[in-house]
Amino acid sequence: MAEQAQYEELARQLSAFGAVKRDMGRILPPECPAGSAAVLTLLGRHGDMRMSKLAELLAVDMSVTSRHVAHVAARGWIDRSPDPADKRSRILRLTAAGRTQLDELSRRTTHLLADRLSDWTDEEVGQLIRLMTRLRADFGDCRSVPPRLPAPAVEETTRTPAST
Repeated sequence: MAEQAQYEELARQLSAFGAVKRDMGRILPPECPAGSAAVLTLLGRHGDMRMSKLAELLAVDMSVTSRHVAHVAARGWIDRSPDPADKRSRILRLTAAGRTQLDELSRRTTHLLADRLSDWTDEEVGQLIRLMTRLRADFGDCRSVPPRLPAPAVEETTRTPAST
């Protein structure tokens, strides 16, 4: 098991990972902010789905999901059609224009990673992928399971019998 100092350093590195995410966000086209890119990516990866499933995968509230969906729908990147099983629900589906936009996002991301990691070996990139995959698996679905936190440390006090 790793030492306390290693876990503290890991926590610092994970906190600083926001800089990597921000850099990746800067490559997005102005008409496709991060929330819209996430919608396209999830539909591309998982296929057609209800908005409730998308909200679950995004780990955001339905109102936030609705705004993202409205944005991509207004650009013609997705279709919203009635769900045959429940007419109150909508099925979200990538359009050809949405696939084209998703391909552009993938191209930009791949180019950025190739540029930033140009001095990494294929083995190092593979190792990073394996370790990040393992880390995510060990955390599981963080949206539905509260973390197991240790009980707070309680300092024991020794009581001595009162002298008479």
